[in-house]
Amino acid sequence: MLSFPIPFDFAAWMPNTPATLRQPPPTVKGTASLKSILEVFPEVNSTCALLDVLHLLLFQRPLGHYPEEHFTEEMPKKLISDFQKRLAVISEEIEERNQALPIGYHYLNPSLVQNSVSI
Repeated sequence: MLSFPIPFDFAAWMPNTPATLRQPPPTVKGTASLKSILEVFPEVNSTCALLDVLHLLLFQRPLGHYPEEHFTEEMPKKLISDFQKRLAVISEEIEERNQALPIGYHYLNPSLVQNSVSI
């Protein structure tokens, strides 16, 4: 997993993040045609490989969520539960604030922050 979120909706659209280019992109603005653009874009298999990598890297385990149950005693379980509740409150506050913004800021929302970094 990466230590920062990459917006999948941005990165999954191939023209935004092409895995490769078959030719150099146009250097003069306004000279590109549909034919020349299609000749530059990568083959389908390159794009599929990039999407596979993005999916692997973007698999997230949100902060405060522990699928493996390492703690069985009551005190650690209570602390984890309290931590998750506090993160949920923070997440709700961020979501409310984002509703008033023209473009929401989601990068520090606890539901999008990953538990750890491991690639």
